[in-house]
Amino acid sequence: MSFRATILTLYPEMFPGHLGTSLAGKAMERGQWALDTLQIRDFTTDKHRTVDDTPAGGGAGMVLKPDVLARAIDHASENDSRPRLLMSPRGAPLTQKRVRELASGDGVIIVCGRFEGVDQRVIDGRNLEEVSIGDYILSGGEPAALILLDAIVRILPGVMGNDLSGLHESFEGGLLEHPHYTRPQIWEDREIPAVLTSGNHAAITKWQREQAEELTRQRRPDLLEEKARK
Repeated sequence: MSFRATILTLYPEMFPGHLGTSLAGKAMERGQWALDTLQIRDFTTDKHRTVDDTPAGGGAGMVLKPDVLARAIDHASENDSRPRLLMSPRGAPLTQKRVRELASGDGVIIVCGRFEGVDQRVIDGRNLEEVSIGDYILSGGEPAALILLDAIVRILPGVMGNDLSGLHESFEGGLLEHPHYTRPQIWEDREIPAVLTSGNHAAITKWQREQAEELTRQRRPDLLEEKARK
């Protein structure tokens, strides 16, 4: 069975977006993964097709109604055990580890929030896993969902030309990735490090490891601290 993503959104026209091109688009054409969208507004019952209401307790903005969203989730997940995700800035930060866990399954159901957010009762009542792609606010969950799916699809078996490519990247081993170089040998008076053209594979591996550790120490010391705790 191929990986299948179902997106619950008020803007289905935003999909597949960039995922319809390049490696992800070709993989979709080959049937290695599939994407379908559900228009949340289709699950309203009033003549105005109302999906939001004012927040209880007052405050700015609007909140997605739990009854409407729950009907959409129930439709998407009937007889379906795929994880139910809600793209949310207050969610757990997305990690490569979680991406790999999701990629190993049959797919995901992703709820894209809008307005001020989603009624907490539907988050609790439908067991939505809140996922954040960073400490910033977007106008809706759709761009975040595209980023999440991009991270997942690229590591599905057979999507990348060389499956080993995904094993030597930032975060895979708890480190940022080492620097990369290619021809010409000298560019603007900057030369490729001699070790990389030495043919000494043991020395190259050692250099790459040292560079990865140093970059991580400079830019993401938190990753080294987490690695040390394991």
